Amino acid sequence: MARIDGVLFDIDGVLVTSWRPLPGATETLRALRERSLRRAFLTNTTSRTRAEIAAELRGQGMDVDAREIVTAAALTAEYLRATRPGARCLLVNHGDIAEDLEGIVLDPEHPEVVVLGGAGPEFDHVTLSRVVDLMQQGVPLVAMQGGLTWATADGLRIDTGAYLPGLEAAGGSRATVIGKPAPTGFTAAAALMGTEPERTLMIGDDLVNDVLAAQYVGFVGVLVRTGKFRPAVLDSADRAPDHVIDSVADLPALLDRLDG
Repeated sequence: MARIDGVLFDIDGVLVTSWRPLPGATETLRALRERSLRRAFLTNTTSRTRAEIAAELRGQGMDVDAREIVTAAALTAEYLRATRPGARCLLVNHGDIAEDLEGIVLDPEHPEVVVLGGAGPEFDHVTLSRVVDLMQQGVPLVAMQGGLTWATADGLRIDTGAYLPGLEAAGGSRATVIGKPAPTGFTAAAALMGTEPERTLMIGDDLVNDVLAAQYVGFVGVLVRTGKFRPAVLDSADRAPDHVIDSVADLPALLDRLDG
């Protein structure tokens, strides 16, 4: 196996759950600094900006800079600026993330593109029915991410990916998915770190959207048994992660073994 030059972290379920730090997260990030390993953070969270996420993690004792964070919202804004500059967008999302949507025109009354963020109360019957109506009129649907679930302190919550098949079937067209599990975020994070995928480790709690998706584009995948991890999902999978560890606290030991 090639030398590991960088580590890409999922945030929710790996470093924190409901923004409460998981044991060993702070110590592991510090250990990576001491090893001079490059790192980045890739998240499907669409309720907070990169600056807000970094501030929250720093408040939990983790030395994280907003410039190290790749969000699905920022990736979506980049995609829209490149492919549909100036297009009027209907945004269905919870939270004020305008800072990460620079250059995006929000016009819910006369949209030329529908943009879905993370699932939440905004995904109500009337709103999703309007999304389908717009899709049937030829308005394209862009999903910031395609995750099926996320973990909270009170249990799992379904996410945008759980809605997409129904919207596509009723709307008669396919959505463009930007964040995980699409390759875009992984390749953007590797470029941010300046590492080759085969020398970059991705650590996540979601077997399909974090780990296997990263392995598909050449990353070394590490699944943690925290957050949304469920043994039954791993047992029934037709592909295996490169490595499985109990928590992020075990990452330094894994890196020792890989370096050996």
